[in-house]
Amino acid sequence: MNIISKVIGCGAYLLENVVTNEDLAKQVDTSDEWIVSRTGIRQRHIVQDGEMTSDLAYQAAKRAVKDAGIEQQDIDLIVVGTTTPDDTFPAAAVKVQSRLGLTGGAAFDVQAACSGFIYALSVADSMIRAGQIKTAIVIGADTLSKLLNWQDRTTCVLFGDGAGAVVLQAQSPNGDPAPKGILSTHLHSDGNLRNILYCESDLVAGVGSRVIRMDGREVFKHAVTNLASVVIEALEANGLRDTDIDWLVPHQANKRIIDSTAKKLKMSDDKVVLTIANHANTSAASIPLALDAAIKDGRIQPGNLLLMEAMGGGLTWGAALVRW
Repeated sequence: MNIISKVIGCGAYLLENVVTNEDLAKQVDTSDEWIVSRTGIRQRHIVQDGEMTSDLAYQAAKRAVKDAGIEQQDIDLIVVGTTTPDDTFPAAAVKVQSRLGLTGGAAFDVQAACSGFIYALSVADSMIRAGQIKTAIVIGADTLSKLLNWQDRTTCVLFGDGAGAVVLQAQSPNGDPAPKGILSTHLHSDGNLRNILYCESDLVAGVGSRVIRMDGREVFKHAVTNLASVVIEALEANGLRDTDIDWLVPHQANKRIIDSTAKKLKMSDDKVVLTIANHANTSAASIPLALDAAIKDGRIQPGNLLLMEAMGGGLTWGAALVRW
């Protein structure tokens, strides 16, 4: 019997501490106009002392479970896409598992930088399709503010902290020609491009602090090309055209990248979910945060075809085609 992973719940969590562009202009040579014109970002939510990635992930997961209307004990799997786990080990996912009061099933992290949510979604979907599990929580959560050089205006203005989650559940299409759920996922990486976007570990000899390093021009070039390519791949795999997409839900990295990708796909602005102004680039959290916003405000409706895509350090990139 064919099985499809249906998204039955969604949740998001953003911190109370908001840092505006004007706030950043007081500590680094920048301005609101400079940041907005180049990125589309107006503010970001930043963790305060004692707030960890697993805290954000747990809050998003709890809201997604409530939205799904299931019992926490129904969960067989927790996958967290994150670049900033609380500890080197164990995974942030096991902390979420513990706080949800679960002792069974499996919990682990997936590290694919900003593509982490798409990668985690693909892993959970594959396990559901294989019949290994029935219900999964997939979380994208990051606290990249902990990896920033707050004197580097080329990076510190770009990132924020947050978490988003979805609940997946095994469903039978029952012969439905247009079943609701994850239709396909598509993952890619190219380790030869590692040096254009990376953050070294404290374990590397001679490295005293971990900070994000980025060649913005190169990242932009590869992002537009790779994201457009993987979107086309997803459409072709399902025999669809770009005009069939109701909503593009992209990784919220930079408005220029999002606009360029949409233009390349000949998609109008009113079909793109854009939330970057409110929370900046939250890495693996940005797609589920955007998804939750568009669901809660009624833009995304049952039966809509969604295309989610992201690119991150590695380089990694991927897409997921979902019928809501």
